[in-house]
Amino acid sequence: MVYISLFITSFIAATLLPAASEALLGTLVTKGYALSLLWFCATLGNTLGSCVNWWLGKESLRFKDKKWFPVSENKLNKAQAQFQKYGIVTLLFAWLPIVGDPLTLMAGVMRIRFDLFVLLVVLGKGVRYALVILLATSIV
Repeated sequence: MVYISLFITSFIAATLLPAASEALLGTLVTKGYALSLLWFCATLGNTLGSCVNWWLGKESLRFKDKKWFPVSENKLNKAQAQFQKYGIVTLLFAWLPIVGDPLTLMAGVMRIRFDLFVLLVVLGKGVRYALVILLATSIV
């Protein structure tokens, strides 16, 4: 049940909803749970949450001409230009607070190839969770 809780928390943390997956992961590390399984559950959950963001971004463009669409065409064009300027490599930083979730959403808007998206997001998030585990084990 602990691993499922970590997966769910990590999933939620990758969406636009707030959650503290790193704090939960650090706590579970200090309690002696299997490190590789903790890393896997956190990374998988967080990556799948980012995939939801990618899909929402991809599908959102169907509604861009509606009056109720929350982003003006000008702001959408500006965000797309920013994403193009800094490139797809920014997805390695999808784990960052505040900017990470919009990056994954914008990747969907920009129709970044899904396999490349997943590869970059898994790399960034996997390294981040490995560092959280390393830090937590050094504290114990």
